[in-house]
Amino acid sequence: MMRTRPLKVALLGCGVVGSEVARIMTTHADDLTARIGAPVELAGVAVRRPDKVREGIAPELVTTDATALVKRGDIDVVIEVIGGIEPARGLITTAFEHGASVVSANKALLAQDGAALHAVAGQHDKDLYYEAAVAGAIPLIRPLRESLAGDKINRVMGIVNGTTNFILDKMDSSGAGYQEALDEATALGYAEADPTADVEGFDAAAKAAILAGIAFHTRVRLDDVYREGMTEVTAADFASAKEMGCTIKLLAICERAEDGQSVTARVHPAMIPLSHPLASVRGAYNAVFVESDAAGQLMFYGPGAGGSPTASAVLGDLVAVCRNRLSGTTGPGESAYAALRVSPMGDVVTRYHISLDVADKPGVLAQVATVFAEHGVSIDTVRQSGKDGEASLVVVTHRASDAALTGTVEALRKLDTVRGVASIMRVEGE
Repeated sequence: MMRTRPLKVALLGCGVVGSEVARIMTTHADDLTARIGAPVELAGVAVRRPDKVREGIAPELVTTDATALVKRGDIDVVIEVIGGIEPARGLITTAFEHGASVVSANKALLAQDGAALHAVAGQHDKDLYYEAAVAGAIPLIRPLRESLAGDKINRVMGIVNGTTNFILDKMDSSGAGYQEALDEATALGYAEADPTADVEGFDAAAKAAILAGIAFHTRVRLDDVYREGMTEVTAADFASAKEMGCTIKLLAICERAEDGQSVTARVHPAMIPLSHPLASVRGAYNAVFVESDAAGQLMFYGPGAGGSPTASAVLGDLVAVCRNRLSGTTGPGESAYAALRVSPMGDVVTRYHISLDVADKPGVLAQVATVFAEHGVSIDTVRQSGKDGEASLVVVTHRASDAALTGTVEALRKLDTVRGVASIMRVEGE
């Protein structure tokens, strides 16, 4: 039987995502009612600039007092799309304390304080859902923590930032330099005026922390994620990648160690074979590749940002939370029972592509090969070219630990015949 009393929703933030959430709630009201089993009512919208005209939102719903809104006591669900750590953290906690469940898109907050927020939600028997915090419209969190709940996930590797993928794709397809590609991304609205969070990997690192925690049932915080930006990637790197049958992507990689006793989470540029499904992800799209024992290899693909895609994920969570509300239950909370060790980057084992500027004279290759051998790093291939006393030496290794590779590079820099290390890039997806 359909319940007639509406479930009341408070919206914190009414920017690109928030305004789209409000629009969909209005235009799809009948469908949402049918899917939930009760009508949903937008009961208040907290904003910073109350004088701004917001189409489709009644002025009497708008307030600058977000705290009073979440404290009302008659709010069933709070949707938080303001971002940042504070005041979002305090508002979410207050919402739980005053009887509301929460839907959030706040990746930074969840990566930093997800465990604490889940604990408060559990204390008050309320839901905390956040599908929109990772990869926009792509259904990813729910499949990881529900559809694959009976499986053992070994690796999650993906492109989780559309801005960086657009830039790298442009560099790959047109031969553009980094700054030129960034300028185009900015002009098209893919990059913020200050793109630091994207291009330096902060955005992807927050998402990696969330994904690793869910995939491995282990608390992984933002500080646990190794992060390396993509601002140093050059056209020469792409030329080298093409010679290897690869392209370059900024990847978020979360993986379980072979012995099953530890996990790692990292974000960095990497060469990836053109045969890998992630290599064909173009423009500002996102994609996440999941490897598990029983299901095997799965890939989730779609738009990872923007008002409508992100709002789609928020509304999906809203429907789920409202259904739980009506049935008097809650959905999955934090699952951290495995409590695996989070290993440092030095323990990560992968292949490497190293480009060296060396003296063009006999014996250089032998010296370089000796250094690799002394540090236990096996060489797969070597390519040398040069003239007029200067040369370029490109070494591709077999799998080695990051710590071993770091020691190798430090030793190489001490050789008189090595003029400099032009670039070092990991090779993933093989």
